[in-house]
Amino acid sequence: MEKTLLSIETLRFNTLFKYVPDAMLQTIMRTMKEERFSANTSIFQENSRGERLYLILEGRVKISKITKYGAETVLAYLNKGEFFGEMELLDDQPRSARTVAVEQTTVASLTKQDFDSMLKSNNIIQLNMLKSVVKRLRIADSNIVTELDRTVDLSKQHINKLNILIEAAKTVNSTLDLDKLLDVILQTAIKSIAADRGTLYLVDELKGEIWSKVLSGDEVTEIRLPLGKGLAGYVAKTGEVVNIPDAYNDQRFNPDFDKKTGYRTNNMLTMPMKNRDGKIIGVFQMLNKKGGPFSQQDEEFINALSIHASIAIENARLAQEMVNSERLSAVGRMASTIIHDIKNPMGTLRVYAQVMKKKGGNEEVSKLADEMIHQVDRFVNMAQEILDFSKGVSSTNMEKIAFEDVMEGVLLFIEKDLTKNNIQLTKKLSFKGMVTLDQDKLSRVFYNLASNARDAMPNGGTLTALTEDLGDMVKIEFTDTGTGMPEEVKRRIFEPFVTHGKKHGTGLGMAIVKKVIDDHKGKIEIDSELGKGTTIRILLPKASA
Repeated sequence: MEKTLLSIETLRFNTLFKYVPDAMLQTIMRTMKEERFSANTSIFQENSRGERLYLILEGRVKISKITKYGAETVLAYLNKGEFFGEMELLDDQPRSARTVAVEQTTVASLTKQDFDSMLKSNNIIQLNMLKSVVKRLRIADSNIVTELDRTVDLSKQHINKLNILIEAAKTVNSTLDLDKLLDVILQTAIKSIAADRGTLYLVDELKGEIWSKVLSGDEVTEIRLPLGKGLAGYVAKTGEVVNIPDAYNDQRFNPDFDKKTGYRTNNMLTMPMKNRDGKIIGVFQMLNKKGGPFSQQDEEFINALSIHASIAIENARLAQEMVNSERLSAVGRMASTIIHDIKNPMGTLRVYAQVMKKKGGNEEVSKLADEMIHQVDRFVNMAQEILDFSKGVSSTNMEKIAFEDVMEGVLLFIEKDLTKNNIQLTKKLSFKGMVTLDQDKLSRVFYNLASNARDAMPNGGTLTALTEDLGDMVKIEFTDTGTGMPEEVKRRIFEPFVTHGKKHGTGLGMAIVKKVIDDHKGKIEIDSELGKGTTIRILLPKASA
């Protein structure tokens, strides 16, 4: 059995009974009931009927109100030697607040009837009651004013954040150029949450990667990470928010970037960028908030910005697709017209070339006739290929062929053109095996790549053609010593209508090349550096045995 705390000494300690004689305390004590409440236990609720007065013998209680919005406003904390519950006994109204035991608390309670009798019989208790109530009202008044000030400050902060978000939404919707848009979104995020710097990654679902452009010296370079790798890759894969207040004391932080650059990361916020459907389309990674670690409000702001940013990105992509679609449609109409108009004259030229070959009786004439036939077929097929690409049509005539013969035939043809332009062709053809392919389409791919290399070397140079056996795949590389291309062009080179350093052409060549390689279930990659040349790398599956 727990030891009782109710005694003359504990009552004398209470503010209600200051200067009250012990004899009277003895009488009052007989009417009291001792009660115990565990931590976080409700003693009474707001709007309940007030039936008892409580004196705190040990522990601590909290008196508070819950607003209609669910927020709690604390009116007072009361400790040992104080009392509560008197207001409802004095005005016969329901409880105006709730009281909860903050810790293990013991109280002595008095019924309303005994409370009324006590007040009527003793002026000292009346005065103590009045002083305590006035003091309590002052404290409650101060707390309410403080809470109002805090609410006003929070409201101002929220209004400010809302204004920033509105301005940010206007900013990120100010352009339909995707590359400019990504930079605008990033700079808006950095400025809005007072970060020192940051990176915005986009998710590439087809490759299972995230990518971003970063400034390295005076050159913009592209970085790619597999989904799940690094903090940004992890967030892109899981959708979790990673807020690191002290980078070097967190095992999740990798300091390698700091070591390479000399930059010191103090805190970091990595968050997913989600669209309206909750799908992760990118990742924000913010570094070094000014004045301390990133807050919950910063997370909420980036989350809100994500919706506007994702809509702007989607609009930019749709706008570009619409432009490309219209341009493709125009190119398709042009190609259709060309094929219709040239079909008969080209057919006539082909027949004449065949007649020349048959009746010429001369080896040189026969070669010229073959060349005419080849060029006529190539021209018609190229026009048809553009028409098919513009319509989204894809067809291949796949057959198992000795790849060495295909390469030798293509290189023999393009070498003449290269020589005329002071370009040396170097052959490193080590692969000798079978590949299942559409010979006409793949030959045109190689012609296209060689033509691009020629255009990139206006003053001459070297084009190296390489093949190599990689087990299940064959690697084909075309490496030139030309002008190279900037990172921006390299990143978008397989998009329709993207060209670099050419005054002629449709801008569809590399897009068609990519489509042909995809149809062959292969891969194509580009390594290029301004002033140092370009390497086009193609990987094709070998024919099954």
